[in-house]
Amino acid sequence: MTDRTEVVVVGGGIVGLATSWQLLRRRPDLRLLILEKEPELAMHQSGRNSGVLHAGLYYAPGSLKARLCREGKAAVEAFATEHDIPFEHCGKLVVALDESELGRLASLKERATANEVEGLAEVGPEQIREIEPHAAGIRALHSPKTGIIDFRRVALAYADEIRAAGGTIQVGRRVSAIERRRDGLVVTTTGSDGVERTIPTSNVISCAGLQSDRVAAMTGSQGDERIVPFRGDYYTLTEDARHLSRGLIYPVPDPRFPFLGVHFTKRIDGAVWAGPNAVLAFAREGYRRSEVNLRELASTLAYRGFQRLAGRFMATGLAEMWRDFSQPAFLRELQRYVPELRGDQIVFGPAGVRAQSLRRDGTMVDDFSLGESDHVIHVRNAPSPAATASLAIGRELAERAIARFGLR
Repeated sequence: MTDRTEVVVVGGGIVGLATSWQLLRRRPDLRLLILEKEPELAMHQSGRNSGVLHAGLYYAPGSLKARLCREGKAAVEAFATEHDIPFEHCGKLVVALDESELGRLASLKERATANEVEGLAEVGPEQIREIEPHAAGIRALHSPKTGIIDFRRVALAYADEIRAAGGTIQVGRRVSAIERRRDGLVVTTTGSDGVERTIPTSNVISCAGLQSDRVAAMTGSQGDERIVPFRGDYYTLTEDARHLSRGLIYPVPDPRFPFLGVHFTKRIDGAVWAGPNAVLAFAREGYRRSEVNLRELASTLAYRGFQRLAGRFMATGLAEMWRDFSQPAFLRELQRYVPELRGDQIVFGPAGVRAQSLRRDGTMVDDFSLGESDHVIHVRNAPSPAATASLAIGRELAERAIARFGLR
């Protein structure tokens, strides 16, 4: 790069791509470069998620998640329509299995109502059976406009728009250092061939997902948050069992615990995923149980925030680990929601790793977390529903960048 790049975006996932496109829409002449360490785009959370277009049921009213999820869902659906990317409003049913869950279901309804979830309805046993004939439950919330889509296809369509607008995307370029100088920043990248290159730039936007805290540390603004990776394994239903879930069947979330629990997810290709569990990944990008990075694992275990989290949820964590290794235990959890499901109707399937930001006091960062320092903007925490909200997050970051970086 002979000319100074105005903005380097670190990370070619769906949030980095959406942010880049939103910037180029507002500043068409911007010299923008995206750096992605993998040989292809959207290889991690963007391409390994459940594919749900979330309607905004769960998020604290007024939070970034609540606001940007609603805006982003509408924007993604409009984008998909324009680009002939199929999506479907298959609907979500959040089911209470017994009376002990009715209070939490009522609280969820209040939150979803405050978030203006379209078409939301509370239903009883007969309506549950009409919507999902094979689901258990005594009461449920039905979100008919919750949808499904292939988010990796969406991300790649963002990339096409970026290239058409004059943006540059380089894959296979790992960011290994970011140095501040008087006249700006210098980003050092290492290619798959081991060759280092330096890129002078005026500004950086980090959308680095599982590596976001490391990129922040390169700029001297790591902050109090660290990424802890949690792997989630799915089972897939065999073709003869797909009829057991017409759409999405979810549990009532328990605010005492950090993760949602297993659920059934119809996919846009007709498949049905069941899961995931949530266990500590032994590598930041460890999608299999056998993948272990001793340095990364030791760093996680030594982090005081993780120690405090593990201490509070030891029993829950052990139960998740048992279900991870025991198919019968996993099946029993699934059968609580779809009793007809048999063991020969589930096959071990894909896995994803969630980049969860954790504070030193052991609390999980629940909302999207966006940080700023001199000539740098960081996405510190962007778990679900980040894919649904991608264009809204991108719009938010683009507007911040224009104002903070003085982009003309």
